[in-house]
Amino acid sequence: MLGRLHEWGYREADETVAALTELLVLTAVADGGRRVSVHLADQKRQALIVALSHQPGLAAADTRVLPELTRLGAVSCGTDTADDGRRVWAVLDL
Repeated sequence: MLGRLHEWGYREADETVAALTELLVLTAVADGGRRVSVHLADQKRQALIVALSHQPGLAAADTRVLPELTRLGAVSCGTDTADDGRRVWAVLDL
């Protein structure tokens, strides 16, 4: 994440990006799937980081992680469950 953001010219939020990414990935890994994917996008000096658990069949999205993402610096965050697993995401200002 940091390498890509640096390529895009963003260097101010390294600690926040690292902490949010770690929590997003740990949350997805906890679903017990065989793989996790992480996606990054930027727009208007904000970054969106999304982790997908690829663990189908989860009942409902677990929202307990959301207050922690906010505490770490997310200006917006969310989670949902779809056919391909749980998505958990955070948006932060860069």
